[in-house]
Amino acid sequence: MLWTLVVPVKPLAGAKSRLVAGAARLPGPALALAFALDTVGAALACGVVRDVAVVTADPLAGPRLAALGARVLPEPPGGGLNAALAHGAREVRRARPDAAVATLNADLPALRPAELGRVLEFAGGFPRAFLADAAGIGTTLLAAAPGRELSPAFEGASRARHRASGAEEITLTGVDSVRRDVDTEQDLLAALALGVGPRTAAVAGRARAAGAPSPARAD
Repeated sequence: MLWTLVVPVKPLAGAKSRLVAGAARLPGPALALAFALDTVGAALACGVVRDVAVVTADPLAGPRLAALGARVLPEPPGGGLNAALAHGAREVRRARPDAAVATLNADLPALRPAELGRVLEFAGGFPRAFLADAAGIGTTLLAAAPGRELSPAFEGASRARHRASGAEEITLTGVDSVRRDVDTEQDLLAALALGVGPRTAAVAGRARAAGAPSPARAD
């Protein structure tokens, strides 16, 4: 089974506010763009990914992600994250009604194509399936087999909502890069420890060179 991934990218201007507000004063918009580029680049390199559809209204992110090979869809106004994901899935299936569709967070800078492939292959055995984030509260991936509605319920405690909706929870081990989304300085440290993509590494390196302190490691 080959998958189309729907990746939502929020406007960069206000992105990753917790990174901006943290002690290290990290460049949230620049990192958000780097995360998205590394995530989509890794996804496109995955053997079971047919293509990637990015849903965004950001004038900078859209062209940069299109240059990687993603299809860019305009975000519908005023609907929020779940409406954007549902819109993306509908647009994909407008052209290919039998497409297997999965959403993927845009802030997975350590994403490994092989690990993503394992997750998607597992998901292919179920009508709908999801992967919880590293914190065990949210969701980083939600998959729907051909003929099944995606029914996204992201934001906040989405793991519980997706489980309650009947989606199968993916319990694979060794897929940490698909779980490791980045919202805080501690998340970034964990992603850096896994090994991030080249764009995230470059932005983080420039931030350090400009004098931004390294994120503080928790005791």
